[in-house]
Amino acid sequence: MPSPAKAYAAQSATAPLAPFSFARRDLLPDDVSIDILYCGVCHSDLHTVRGEWGGTLYPSVPGHEIVGRVTAVGGDVTRFAVGDLVGVGCMVDSCGHCPSCHAGEEQFCETTGFVGTYNGEDKVLGGHTFGGYSDHIVVKDVFVARIRHDEKDLAAVAPLLCAGITTYSPLRHWNAGPGKKVGVVGIGGLGHMGIKLAAAMGAHVVAFTTSPDKIEDAKKLGAHEVVVSRDPEAMAAHANSFDFILNTVAVAHDLNAFLVLLRRDGTMTLVGAPEHPHPSPDIFNLLLNRRAIAGSPIGGMVETQEMLDFCAERGITADIERIRMQDIETAYARMTKSDVKYRFVIDMASLKGA
Repeated sequence: MPSPAKAYAAQSATAPLAPFSFARRDLLPDDVSIDILYCGVCHSDLHTVRGEWGGTLYPSVPGHEIVGRVTAVGGDVTRFAVGDLVGVGCMVDSCGHCPSCHAGEEQFCETTGFVGTYNGEDKVLGGHTFGGYSDHIVVKDVFVARIRHDEKDLAAVAPLLCAGITTYSPLRHWNAGPGKKVGVVGIGGLGHMGIKLAAAMGAHVVAFTTSPDKIEDAKKLGAHEVVVSRDPEAMAAHANSFDFILNTVAVAHDLNAFLVLLRRDGTMTLVGAPEHPHPSPDIFNLLLNRRAIAGSPIGGMVETQEMLDFCAERGITADIERIRMQDIETAYARMTKSDVKYRFVIDMASLKGA
């Protein structure tokens, strides 16, 4: 039988999140049921519940940075057992048959597109999917990742399921590592993970920020140099020198200032999704030095597990502030002002005990 779930949901774009009850599906043979311990708060959650990207299905239960403990497994599941610590990220399903899915790149599913952990098509119960701002979740086993961090670090592991993989995937794809000069634009939820991961990969990391008061923070995160991007002389000193720039800023801004910093065949990859489009860059900044602008979403499940293992081996977690589920609207208000270092994480015990 379907299992009753407690959650927080938005009923409309203008309604605050509030308690909400619904039913999770009964276990299918390849399902894993997970007691949610912590759920990170992503800017995508806010964009979705406020209807800023369009297409939001209400009621909306956001949350796709999920860490929890397995409470039951379907009869065909062999990878996980009751008691395992696991994570669920931005996807809970895909077609499983297209070339991208066969390549372990489910985020690029060519047939149906991947099914989001929330606001996606629920192929079992109908309607749409509900995410991690809830007490438990039922997920197909191939979309569950194993957590190997110490249990005391679980809250800080949760953001790795989105912020971690969103930055790890392009850094790996564009070969960040020893001998490479890598820039990270923005020091927020995504950017602070980008700095940590690029440094751990062995790259020379330069962080860019508009806030001089973040210089010391960026260095503590692992940046070798920090540039205040509003300083023309400091920017000019790095012209034509970067192999790769990871741009994490989720606000529309002038991309030209960073394009001119790329060396020949350098790439700037955008992972931040702004509410409004960036101004179009100058074509000559692309033609000169054969520079490229790219985009990257999350990674596939194989790469997500690789990222989690990489972080566990090196003791990498997110810098977080724990909150109660009941304080989510306050967290959203602070997040819009960049008043968090650097990710809110909901302690789901606050929901279960309410």
